[in-house]
Amino acid sequence: MAKVIFSVQATLFGRASFARQSNGLRSLTFCLPFSSAAASVSTDKLSRKKWKQPVFSVLDLGGVKISREDVVKDDPTNNVPDTIFSKLGVQLHRRDQHPLGILKNAIYEYFDTNYSNKFNKFDDLCPIVSLKQNFDDVLVPEDHVSRSLNDTYYIDPQTVLRCHTSAHQAELLRSGYTHFLVTGDVYRRDSIDSTHYPIFHQMEGFRVFVPGEWEASGIDATSFAAAELKKCLEGLARHLFGAVEMRWVDTYFPFTNPSFELEIYFQEKWLEVLGCGVTEQEILKANGNPNNVAWAFGLGLERLAMVLFDIPDIRLFWSNDERFTSQFSKGQFGVKFKPFSKYPPCYKDISFWINESFTENNLCEVVRGIAGDLVEEVKLIDNFTNKKGITSHCYRIAYRSMERSLTDDEINNLQWKVREQVQTKLNVVIR
Repeated sequence: MAKVIFSVQATLFGRASFARQSNGLRSLTFCLPFSSAAASVSTDKLSRKKWKQPVFSVLDLGGVKISREDVVKDDPTNNVPDTIFSKLGVQLHRRDQHPLGILKNAIYEYFDTNYSNKFNKFDDLCPIVSLKQNFDDVLVPEDHVSRSLNDTYYIDPQTVLRCHTSAHQAELLRSGYTHFLVTGDVYRRDSIDSTHYPIFHQMEGFRVFVPGEWEASGIDATSFAAAELKKCLEGLARHLFGAVEMRWVDTYFPFTNPSFELEIYFQEKWLEVLGCGVTEQEILKANGNPNNVAWAFGLGLERLAMVLFDIPDIRLFWSNDERFTSQFSKGQFGVKFKPFSKYPPCYKDISFWINESFTENNLCEVVRGIAGDLVEEVKLIDNFTNKKGITSHCYRIAYRSMERSLTDDEINNLQWKVREQVQTKLNVVIR
């Protein structure tokens, strides 16, 4: 069993497995068991116009009830805040009139058209997964930074909120699937700016080839899979962006070899579209495909949708303001977003002496926990080390609502709470 980058006694991961039909999609759901004492609450109620969403005690994820106590635990390794729990089950990618849903369906259309409906589609898999599913099954090294509490949301030492949709890859292979697309919400502790958010949405594609498919080509299995992969994804890029210039960049991923990134020249600059590669044989051998070869790709829906729909701030995807939602309709791909207002930002600075355990991700979690989506950016603007070797950081926090003007009293109250919790939770000394 893989080691974790913190020293805590491990607990066993318990989960229930379910297979069901939903909206014409074959769905596998892997979730923690639910306490029957909790009352059911519709996930539609999670979306609120106010910036601070209420915290519910129960969510329905893929037909499985999840209580708050299953996710926000009194466990020394648990680092899931209520702001994250409140967004579990929202599933923006399953809303056909939302930019993310429109983009997902456009990608579905490409695969259905070019591969005769061969690809099984999964978009309702539970985001609560085991450490093994999230890291070990896709060969993430035991000392990889992504395993740390600073980067990943841990429920307990053996359970996390998935960092990528690849967490379901091994289970699907063992279940006999050979062509599949997995779309879902993924969770990573991250910085705060217009392009980063702790919840975003990914799509993974996976295709297995049997020996008879490459033997007739006269080339080796890896070269055959790489060529088929590039052909597929170049077609997808043209489907989404039109006739654009493309280039392939060699890169590294622990679960593919060789690995590539596809870039396109769009709006006068090179844009990374996705990462991909030929699946490591170790993964295939461990999951019932010892003699086969496969390719896989992963793309971020927000990253592409921001470009395709001209959406300037990633927080807008979570907005329920009708001035945003009314601009998009099912099947209307590439409609350009028209800004409905630009409220002024309010800047507040905070300076403190840091300690050895300080990380910027921890700071951002504190600020998000207080200000929610009212915080637009947290940026380091100054740092220095004194003669005693103690380092000071100064961060500028930009507060801005996308839907209304903020009052001075409101901002001041938020900033005082930030100062108090930064000092107590991060154990730093405010200057």
